[in-house]
Amino acid sequence: MSSPNRAFWETVQSIIIALVLAFLIRTFLVESFIVQGRSMEVTLFDGERLFVEKLSYRWHEPQRGDIVVFRYPLDPSRDFIKRVIAVGGDYVEIRMGQIYVNGQAIQEPYVANRDLQSYPKTRVPPGSIFVLGDNRRNSEDSRVFGAVDLRYVKGRAFLVYWPISKIQFLTQGR
Repeated sequence: MSSPNRAFWETVQSIIIALVLAFLIRTFLVESFIVQGRSMEVTLFDGERLFVEKLSYRWHEPQRGDIVVFRYPLDPSRDFIKRVIAVGGDYVEIRMGQIYVNGQAIQEPYVANRDLQSYPKTRVPPGSIFVLGDNRRNSEDSRVFGAVDLRYVKGRAFLVYWPISKIQFLTQGR
């Protein structure tokens, strides 16, 4: 095979390998998302870009405090990002804006914009999570659409990477 033909086929081969690797990484490991809206302020802001890891939930379910991306239950073509407040089997209740999980009031230092809404005591079904936005006055969340089936969860947000001035790892409860 002549040198120009060999170089061409090596380039094609490299491009195919790169595309396959990118597909596998995006499908099974990490995906980039853009925050749309104000429901997670002051933790996340409209227009920020973040990475969501998809691997850990293959071995364990989301935990309270995780920030998750999921398909919106009322329109699965849309993605939402919220914080996990309760998991399957938990009882969740909201009284005058205070969240109770299994009868215990939880501390939420990440909530800057509380509301005084209430929500009746409800058991989160097994295989589901109860999610709320950190900006309670401006969030469509489980108070509206109920618990989210784990099949809809895409992954856990772990890193804000844009804008560069706001790069940060997202930890549980932050």
